[in-house]
Amino acid sequence: MRQRAVSPLGSVAAGGSVGSVECAPLEFRILQYLRQAAIIINMDFEIVGEISQVETMASGTDVRERVRLAKQYGQGRWRKLKGVAYVRLVDGTVRLAELHWYEGHGIGKVEFKLKLPFLNEQL
Repeated sequence: MRQRAVSPLGSVAAGGSVGSVECAPLEFRILQYLRQAAIIINMDFEIVGEISQVETMASGTDVRERVRLAKQYGQGRWRKLKGVAYVRLVDGTVRLAELHWYEGHGIGKVEFKLKLPFLNEQL
């Protein structure tokens, strides 16, 4: 039989609940955090400055990837958004580009995609 680690908050470290709030196992939360960090690290561009002209492309059940997003990042009200921002590419050039990403309530922005062609000449 597997032993459960008990923290000052109860059995949260091994999964369980505190009061009426369900908690995921610690291992799952760590893996979830590492997956999010890996996506940020593996982007082949860096967003420079603010994202402007933000528009919602889809929300709720209109987001086709919502089941996968919920499995990978957790439940939330998922929206697919687009906007314009300056991005720094791997070769160091800065370009104005359209970005698409997903955003979940309580989760944040994930999976940025750079849409081509660029909106301006090379800076």
